[in-house]
Amino acid sequence: MFSPRIKTGVFVLEGMNSLATALYFNYLFFHLRDQFGFGNLGNLFFCAANGFVYMAMARGGGRFAQRHGYFRALRIGFVVMAVAMILGSLAHRAGEHFAIMLFWTCGLCFTWPALEAVTSENEPPARLQRLIGIYNVVWASTSALAYFTGGAMLEKLGYRSIFLVPLAIHAGQIALLGALEVVHRRAPGPSLEPAGEAVAPAFAPRPAVPPERFLKMALLANPFGYLAMNALLPVLPQLSARLGLTPMFAGFFGSVWFFARTLAFVVLWQWTGWHYRYRWLAGSYAAMGLMFVVILLGHGLWLLVAAQLVFGAALGLLYYSSLFYAMDVGETKGEHGGFHESAIGAGICAGPAVGAVALRFFPEQPNVNIWAVTGLLALGFFALQHLRHRRVG
Repeated sequence: MFSPRIKTGVFVLEGMNSLATALYFNYLFFHLRDQFGFGNLGNLFFCAANGFVYMAMARGGGRFAQRHGYFRALRIGFVVMAVAMILGSLAHRAGEHFAIMLFWTCGLCFTWPALEAVTSENEPPARLQRLIGIYNVVWASTSALAYFTGGAMLEKLGYRSIFLVPLAIHAGQIALLGALEVVHRRAPGPSLEPAGEAVAPAFAPRPAVPPERFLKMALLANPFGYLAMNALLPVLPQLSARLGLTPMFAGFFGSVWFFARTLAFVVLWQWTGWHYRYRWLAGSYAAMGLMFVVILLGHGLWLLVAAQLVFGAALGLLYYSSLFYAMDVGETKGEHGGFHESAIGAGICAGPAVGAVALRFFPEQPNVNIWAVTGLLALGFFALQHLRHRRVG
């Protein structure tokens, strides 16, 4: 177990990682729109490529962290991401930005699995619940802050700021990581190498449906949440233009669901009534899919704000379910972080890819990407129902 001082430092690293990632990747879509004339098709393609690389490499990043040390994995990730930001600030062609984004994604694959593993490795159940709650609130709140302030940053400081500000954050991460390594070496305690898989007792009363079934359902539902989220983010620049919003006000508007997700994490951390309750998981999934359509096709700013509130809360429960059920069933080793992130990558890839293909083959139908993704979400809901009612044996 890492010392409380180390854990606190890792939460700071996590918040910085979320802040830098959200500032760069979310506002890259605005940069591509305004500097290279990208529409929904081009932005969706960029996002799908990001998800494909993340899906393919995140599990390997988790394995590397498990075998070679979490801090070593973090250092590789932070350095690669910093180099990518330097290159991004110098790039002048869309193709260059595409290659840089893929390079940056490779670095990102080393960070999140390691951060999750340091948070959870060899912790007793009661403390692990608390740490996972803190972990979720930290990354969600800093991601929300990034989207809220990113539009104003872009408007006041220019487009190079989406590379230079994250670069400064990554430099700070590298410095903080070095300091944490010094503290860890001087303090008695476990090695940076994982001590092996710890078997944790259950956190919640066992339901009639096997806990492993809930884990499978949550691991299915969470990538579909990311599917919807990442089919939405690349088209927010066009939605903001339709609403007549400047980049600054687009940031304020688009951050609503981020803050709603953060609030959901706080509530779910403190309130356990949703544990092993299928209606909460299925209801959140259905609400997420419905609000996805409302946000993209609805009219009226306040309707879209209200839809974002529900959308963010539903995404919060889907994500928290994935982590909680994995934790309760006992899968807390470092490699699980890579598997969890790889599943997220599958959702990040699938949603934008389906939307991009639909727009490519039916360009005369401007909303075809929305209906294609909605159809995929419906298939996911039927799969969830199938898992719930499938007979054991």
